[in-house]
Amino acid sequence: MGSSSGCSTPVIDLQNLFPSQSHKLIEACEQWGCFRLINHSIPVTLMAEMKSVVGSLLDLPPEIKRRNTGVFAGSGYVAPTKINPLYESLGLYDIGSPEAVLEFCNQLDASPQQRDTILRYSQAVNNLAMELGSKIAESMGLCGDPFMGWPCQFRINKYSFTPESVGSSGVQIHTDSGFLTILQDDENVGGLEVMDKKSGEFVPVDPMPGTLLVNLGDLATVWSNGRFYNVKHRVQCKEATTRLSIALLMLGPKEAVVEAPPELVDTEHPRLYDPVLFEDYRKLRLSTGMRAGEALSLLSPSKE
Repeated sequence: MGSSSGCSTPVIDLQNLFPSQSHKLIEACEQWGCFRLINHSIPVTLMAEMKSVVGSLLDLPPEIKRRNTGVFAGSGYVAPTKINPLYESLGLYDIGSPEAVLEFCNQLDASPQQRDTILRYSQAVNNLAMELGSKIAESMGLCGDPFMGWPCQFRINKYSFTPESVGSSGVQIHTDSGFLTILQDDENVGGLEVMDKKSGEFVPVDPMPGTLLVNLGDLATVWSNGRFYNVKHRVQCKEATTRLSIALLMLGPKEAVVEAPPELVDTEHPRLYDPVLFEDYRKLRLSTGMRAGEALSLLSPSKE
């Protein structure tokens, strides 16, 4: 099922990025806020193994899943709610820390084989996030590695779609609060839709086996001084089935603020957002209920 408007998400070849596609990468960040990643470094076999593990973990009894507690609200087990009754997920904060990954495995009584898969996958996807961050910076003409060591949250999601739920929303419209999300979506079940920046209409993002989907969050807009589009997205129920997805969310540094680098600020492009700690921004979104990027307006520099 393609999009009726003839739009489709840009595809970025990670192995063939420089110099031919770096402008295409930045254009995707600015115009779409999301793109498909092909020729990435995660083996298809590992992706399949991880999906199988995710299905098993989300089928565990509720009392075991509830042991998955997080560092902050919403970073551990999320049970179905009235707003999102078809959705539940497990998670951990800082997938780059082997200790945190093992703690996650312990909480859920993962088997040795499951632990092995989770550790290999988490290392591979965290490395990919760091590589992608450095390629985005390089494509913007920046030196160094501005995202190295930024903690990444891990979320594994299950949508239990029923015949009655077809046509309804599996998860409400939102933007991601962090910098970027790398998503292994369900290669068999569609339903993810992103908002087209120009038309404001939702466009289906159809599954492409073996690929990963990257979308940009609110802090990408802050960091890029307004150039990157924090894409609004939702999940629609298309058929009565279970849909699984695996997400890495690059958040923001624990101690340092997120702000536009000096190279992206000048007299023609004044600073659009005050520097902000990820934790403060996350709390701002929660306290205001602004889940679709509106909280960015609260970061505008005060006019003296």
